[in-house]
Amino acid sequence: MAAGSARIVRYILFAFFGVMVLYFMSSSSIPRPPLPTTSELKGKQGTTPPGAPAGDVKAPPPVTIEKMVEASNAASVPAAPAPALTNPKQSNDGPTASIQSVAETSGERMNATFVTLARNSDLWEIVKSIRQVEDRFNRKFHYDWVFLNDKPFDMAFKNVTTSLISGKTHYGLIPEEHWSFPAHIDTDKARRVREDMAQRKIIYGDSISYRHMCRFESGFFFQHPLMQQFEWYWRVEPSIELYCDINYDTFKYMRDNNKKYSFVLSLYEYVETIPTLWDSVKTFMNSHPEHIAKDNGMEFLSGDGGESYNHCHFWSNFEIGNLNWLRSQAYTDYFNQLDKDGGFFYERWGDAPVHSIAAGLLLKKDEIHFFNDIAYYHVPFTHCPTGEQYRLDHKCHCNPKDNFDWKGYSCTSRFFDMMKMEKPAGYQDQKD
Repeated sequence: MAAGSARIVRYILFAFFGVMVLYFMSSSSIPRPPLPTTSELKGKQGTTPPGAPAGDVKAPPPVTIEKMVEASNAASVPAAPAPALTNPKQSNDGPTASIQSVAETSGERMNATFVTLARNSDLWEIVKSIRQVEDRFNRKFHYDWVFLNDKPFDMAFKNVTTSLISGKTHYGLIPEEHWSFPAHIDTDKARRVREDMAQRKIIYGDSISYRHMCRFESGFFFQHPLMQQFEWYWRVEPSIELYCDINYDTFKYMRDNNKKYSFVLSLYEYVETIPTLWDSVKTFMNSHPEHIAKDNGMEFLSGDGGESYNHCHFWSNFEIGNLNWLRSQAYTDYFNQLDKDGGFFYERWGDAPVHSIAAGLLLKKDEIHFFNDIAYYHVPFTHCPTGEQYRLDHKCHCNPKDNFDWKGYSCTSRFFDMMKMEKPAGYQDQKD
């Protein structure tokens, strides 16, 4: 009897499990409605879904890739314009980047660029400078970079430099008229000058290309079509070093503080290269007194009110400046006077004294800025910020004993005196 009862219980359990299996199989075979297509969603915009009160819910518009990008950019950089999704990194036929980096900093981005005059053979020296600038500054801001050359850049130069720069790169050919002897120059006289300077062993004294470079940097780089779109520039040359982190936008600092020209190193020019430069400058001052700024920086340039030139200049291989100032009528008239007098070829006028004299005369002295916090090296001189705590805070790796600022051949002390700026603590220890 007990055995029979056990069999009955087993039959009941088997039957129960069988019914459950059949139930789940039948429920899984119920057909499900397909998901609506994008066109169907568009067609249903403004209609009421089944089961919803009229006017309560509307079908949402389709979500596009563009709207997803807009939403992502708005969340990441609320105060900055979003970069293009597929903006080429090169402005001509080089490689492209699929997505440009979004700036790591929020706020206004200035209309600015780095600019470098280089040859194809300078590639492995300029990449050192690029890495320095990107690591210490531009990886935070992603500014563009313009490269200019009197010969076409090759693909190796374009590919390597583009791969290292976080902003967009531009490559331009210098017009022949900006890299040649102008029609008014007596080339035989210019040749004799070069031969004489070579005999006297004046640095770059026998070089034609150096003279073209100095003339181009003095009067034409800011006129190049690639530069016309920009308002601010930072000049970078091959083989430089930046020793400290730069955690703010230097271009924005210039704009916000009404600065138009800046430097980190200053020194005396070789007297043999500019014997008549100041004569040409005085001719310009007499011809255009309207261009001479009130409260200018003459005190940096001259110890006798402008009668003579003391040969001080800002070292122009580093400069951050305003391009609209260089394009102004005042600077144009200034350069045209110098170019007419021929000293770029009959002597060996450098762009450093040309820029410095222009800044000292055409700008108010308060419009010139010394970037003490940009630690910089260009052979053979170093600017290392005077102040141990600053160097520690900004991860500087320069030796303060190498700082050129307070040496006898530097003019930076003269700039401090003109501006009535207090010299930093410890500067006496860095004198000769």
